[in-house]
Amino acid sequence: MGNCCSEEKGGHSAVGGNGAYVANRNNNGGGGGGGHNEAVDALLKSRGYQGLYSHVQLSLSATGLRDRDVLSKSDPMVVIYSKGRDGSLQELARTEVVPNSLNPKWITKYTIAYHFETVQNLVFRVCDIDTQYHNQDVKILKLEEQDFLGEASCTLSEIVTKSNGSLTLDLIRGEQSSGPTHAQKSGKLTVCAEESVASKTTVELKLRCSELVSKDLFSKSDPFLVISKTTECGMVVPICKTEVIKDDHSPNWKPVSISIQQVGSKDSPLTIECYDFNSNGKHDLIGKVQKSLADLKVLHSTGSSANLFIPAAVGQNSQNKVLKSQLFVESFFEKTQHTFLDYLAGGCELNFMVAIDFTASNGNPRLPDSLHYIDPSGRPNDYQRAILDAGEVLQFYDKDRRYPAWGFGARPIDGPVSHCFNLNGSSDYCEVEGIQGIMTAYMGALFNVSLAGPTIFGPVVTSAANIANQSLMKGERKYFVLLIITDGVITDLQETMDAIVHAADLPLSILIVGVGGADYKEMEILDADKQRLESTRGRVAVRDIVQFVPYRDVQSGDSVLQSLLAELPSQFLEYMRLKRIQPT
Repeated sequence: MGNCCSEEKGGHSAVGGNGAYVANRNNNGGGGGGGHNEAVDALLKSRGYQGLYSHVQLSLSATGLRDRDVLSKSDPMVVIYSKGRDGSLQELARTEVVPNSLNPKWITKYTIAYHFETVQNLVFRVCDIDTQYHNQDVKILKLEEQDFLGEASCTLSEIVTKSNGSLTLDLIRGEQSSGPTHAQKSGKLTVCAEESVASKTTVELKLRCSELVSKDLFSKSDPFLVISKTTECGMVVPICKTEVIKDDHSPNWKPVSISIQQVGSKDSPLTIECYDFNSNGKHDLIGKVQKSLADLKVLHSTGSSANLFIPAAVGQNSQNKVLKSQLFVESFFEKTQHTFLDYLAGGCELNFMVAIDFTASNGNPRLPDSLHYIDPSGRPNDYQRAILDAGEVLQFYDKDRRYPAWGFGARPIDGPVSHCFNLNGSSDYCEVEGIQGIMTAYMGALFNVSLAGPTIFGPVVTSAANIANQSLMKGERKYFVLLIITDGVITDLQETMDAIVHAADLPLSILIVGVGGADYKEMEILDADKQRLESTRGRVAVRDIVQFVPYRDVQSGDSVLQSLLAELPSQFLEYMRLKRIQPT
């Protein structure tokens, strides 16, 4: 699992810092038996991996501003803030002052990193700058000395999901929560978002090495490459990695893709490290090379190579040890690809679905030790938290906000055990209105069904796949995300694998959150990072669509699903490119 490396048969995936979303490339051919694994992920994360994002440039304009000057019009400036979960504001940027205008178009642009997996709340405050301050740098202006014209707020997701990347907001003076008499409209603010061109430009590299030294006593090394950049503060941040190739001192890896935005520029220095893989996560450094993308292009065009070296020990005056081992650039290809935001702008939606485990192992919902216990204080249980964490992110990408919601492993009143029942109690339809609708249906179901068992996933996966297939047949541009929350080990592993292999060919991803203290080894099988799932008929899944996280592994204060949600743009792009679907 994890959102930072290429998967086993995939060959490559963008993984780090300043990156645009780059889908994994799927290839059902062999992969040297190596690839994506948790030990390599741990190495990357320990060295500063922060997740994928794309740069978006915000432009601002306003109309109908309030006139606060007597002899002229207002002189407006915008201050941009980010808003934390606790309501605190952090100033991000200020525009220039546009003199004598009630309909300003500010020239100053602000570039922000768009993270799909988080809700990025923005606040825009418009001020009228007094004439006496016009010659001062806007950064040192004291805002309390200026006239307040109005405020607007939104999420970055609301902007980028608009077809034209533009969102118009009412500017409000006073507190909206105080009622209409205290919240007065004071013009409109338009925010336009444009994705950085660098987010779309990628370089595909195919690398190989020769004469690698052996780090193992009784076999050849199992080499893989990690490509990293160095930040301005000197921190080394992983960008991507190759797959692991078993027992090979002349490995020829599958292509990796690096976005220009990830590295900064073609001339930015990169470190390419070759490691011998060890399953315990303590990989041995075979050697490294330091080159920029421009340098690697020269190596390819001239057919030359670069020698690996072992860096001198820290604190010693000795020189780097140059090795016989060499790095070759087999191919160097620069291209522009459609990004996740391109598809959103083209009208694609992400549709949220949820399935909740109602098996008896959760405990009596009326007792405080139950995983389904509803705390009178309002503190959400783990099921509720998972729904809220996923829903607050995905709701912005679903226009009608009607969500299919199911339960499984329970006995409805006067009925047999059901492994897929509508959470709203209806026998005709499964959808509920909004995230609150899911929460209400969940709490209602707790008092209308009897917890039973066993834990079976197959029927809910099949139901989700049927909805995705129906949408596909209608020609709708929708991608579906099924969240399964469970406390136990599934008993229909092969049937579930069959359903997932079928669903992998559809616009669908599955997120599984494990609550409680069960042994989730079988979930790791479904989260096919080490080996693609195979059906009983021998069909191999065309892509990995399942991500799993045990709730207990999530640190206090972190979003339960943030690491899983971060995978979705890559899975979405992987599907679109697999099916050769272009954004409209």
